[in-house]
Amino acid sequence: MNLFRVRGIQLAVHFSFILWLVFRAQDGWQEGGWPGMLWGTGTLLAFFTCVVLHEFGHSFTAMHYGIGVRRILLMPIGGMAEMDDIPRQPSRELLITLAGPAVNFVIALLLWGGLRLSNAATENAAEYSLVGFLDELRFWNLLMGVFNLLPAFPMDGGRILRALLAVKMPYLGATFWAATIGKIVAGLCALAALVVPPLVFHQTPAYLLVALFLFIIFAGEMELRAVRRRELDDAHWRAVLARVYAQDVPPPLEEPPVLKR
Repeated sequence: MNLFRVRGIQLAVHFSFILWLVFRAQDGWQEGGWPGMLWGTGTLLAFFTCVVLHEFGHSFTAMHYGIGVRRILLMPIGGMAEMDDIPRQPSRELLITLAGPAVNFVIALLLWGGLRLSNAATENAAEYSLVGFLDELRFWNLLMGVFNLLPAFPMDGGRILRALLAVKMPYLGATFWAATIGKIVAGLCALAALVVPPLVFHQTPAYLLVALFLFIIFAGEMELRAVRRRELDDAHWRAVLARVYAQDVPPPLEEPPVLKR
């Protein structure tokens, strides 16, 4: 479902996100009636507003380098900016990737500073209070920024790893190793989500986390295949052009024989 556009970027939500919002509203209603429902939906919408800002960080930096961004899609497992291309220059990919987590760290810092300046006691904040809401939002932005830096390709940390590897090796090789390491990291995180979810992921449902990490593994493999296919296509067309140019070049003229006297 399309919502609105910002600088030409279409913001859209997947239908599963609406189902997740309804689930949160129902869960909040069962826990605390109207206040619980408003709290559950409000915190979820605020969290995903920060997700959108995270994706805008990526998108606006990409647009600075002339890369088009078609839309930002929100799903229960997060957001995804659909770009026309990923730059193969390591420095540009690094800056585009870092822009997303940087937005979350800035939001967390501003919220922390605002709470400190207002002398708000977050430790003893009443349930469903504004102070508790802002402090929870601060925590989630900090967690989002750190979580996205995990080296699980194609998450931000995995793309940072690929950009660093691409400085020393071909782009396809850097993508292969980033995707391979990402699968290992995502698999370990999925296992951790099943074993100790409250300690590691702060009350996020284990099934949602497992689905997230399985999606990361799948997305990393799909992007690796896309890069490999593009490399093969580029090699094919380079070979075709080389043959065409070779045929277009006229053979060298033979020098006339030199008559000896």
